[in-house]
Amino acid sequence: MTDMTRTTDKPASAAAIEALTAAGGGGPEALLGALVQRYGNRVTLASSLGAEDQVLTHMLLAIEPRARIFVLDTGRLHQETYDLMARTMSRYGMRYEVLFPDATAVQEMVSGEGPNLFYASVAGRKRCCEVRKVEPLGRALAGADAWITGLRRAQSPERGDTPLVEWDAAHAAVKANPLAEWSDEQVWDYLRAHGVPCNVLHDRGFLSIGCAPCTRAVEPGEPARAGRWWWEQGTAKECGLHVDGRPKERADGDAGAGRRAPAERRR
Repeated sequence: MTDMTRTTDKPASAAAIEALTAAGGGGPEALLGALVQRYGNRVTLASSLGAEDQVLTHMLLAIEPRARIFVLDTGRLHQETYDLMARTMSRYGMRYEVLFPDATAVQEMVSGEGPNLFYASVAGRKRCCEVRKVEPLGRALAGADAWITGLRRAQSPERGDTPLVEWDAAHAAVKANPLAEWSDEQVWDYLRAHGVPCNVLHDRGFLSIGCAPCTRAVEPGEPARAGRWWWEQGTAKECGLHVDGRPKERADGDAGAGRRAPAERRR
């Protein structure tokens, strides 16, 4: 029988986290199945349309064709990402829940600091991420008991301790990372084996894809997330969506010594 008991605090969810972690020992699909069984429509997948999220989309929809999957449309995504959204919707016959940033907050931010404030300082970049990503995420998770992400330990040093299941205090919800233990090879082997739609930018050297002005292709030998906010030094390559239990970013407000903030996005 499905356990539909609402989980709103950490002590109450300790048993759920333990049970879900045990289920995750059977692989990502086992964990996704356990999440659907326990939470029903109160679990949702956060998709950035990245490779990992496409794996999870394919797995989750095979388990529950009506599963909730949301996208944070910052207003500055690559056209290739929108194209992938359309292809994925067509392939699976599904619709995303799409959340946009608050229009007034964007207007005030851009009017006051310009459209490219993220290049001027770390503080400016964090503000842009807060307005365009973090605040909409809070709305996306309102009422959710659990959410699913594509975080993997191999993505960056900051994500090296990512658990399969954890408590997200910021949103009072269980947070599941079914692919936490997967390697790059496992992700791409799965995508190819199942013919899952992928972003064409991956073929152009974009290993981690975010907003267009803040993402570039990586050079040979660079870490996957080196192309995110590449002009910054001394800060974790995170936007603020995944911070609980992770090393904190340095609090300075400069763009990083030794790298000049670009006048415009490198192409």
